Amino acid sequence: MPEESRAVLWDMDGTLFRATEQHWLAWRETLAGEGFDLTADHFAKSFGRSDDETLRCYLGAGLPATEVQRICTIKTARFLELVRASGVELLPGVEYWLRRLKSRSWRQAVASSATLDVIETILELLNARAHFDAIVSCEDVEHSKPDPQIFLLTARKLDAPPAHCVVVEDAPAGIEAARRAEMHSIGVLTTHSVLANADLTVQTLNDLASDAFEQLLKLAKAGES
Repeated sequence: MPEESRAVLWDMDGTLFRATEQHWLAWRETLAGEGFDLTADHFAKSFGRSDDETLRCYLGAGLPATEVQRICTIKTARFLELVRASGVELLPGVEYWLRRLKSRSWRQAVASSATLDVIETILELLNARAHFDAIVSCEDVEHSKPDPQIFLLTARKLDAPPAHCVVVEDAPAGIEAARRAEMHSIGVLTTHSVLANADLTVQTLNDLASDAFEQLLKLAKAGES
């Protein structure tokens, strides 16, 4: 297959970097201002969804859209304050793979449930923006993961067929979205101990073989023949 048609679609939080603590603090502080006492257990069960879905999980599905927007704006601003104050770092193996894939003519994109301002801020703090040919955020889609919409849109932006795409994810919803999009997936066990439907799972990206991405596409092509 032509090299220019190959693409890697990266989830962001838990895959490129990890900011679970900052999300927890931002949600807890924001919701305290709304009179809601967020517990660590409740947060853990809802973590990984888009902010609007998370908020409705906390405060009810019938929460008016204007209130969702207002509260999510407060939470996002606080999250970014915390991230800027604490700093962020690429997870193990990420920088190596970003550089290696780029050098081998893979196209790369971020496909995240975060908002565009959060994605751009994080990539700037990580000094990683130059590695990506496209960014797709929650604002670009109507349906969040496990719906495949975000990955299919990202593949179109990269001019790559779904069968030539590899998704890197840390959450079951993202892995399921990749499956529904008929893409290959690598699950990173950052926030979950099991990602059963991933084509390949690793503790960190340092555990991948040097030809791991190519092999996923070769195995798929062999299965089609």
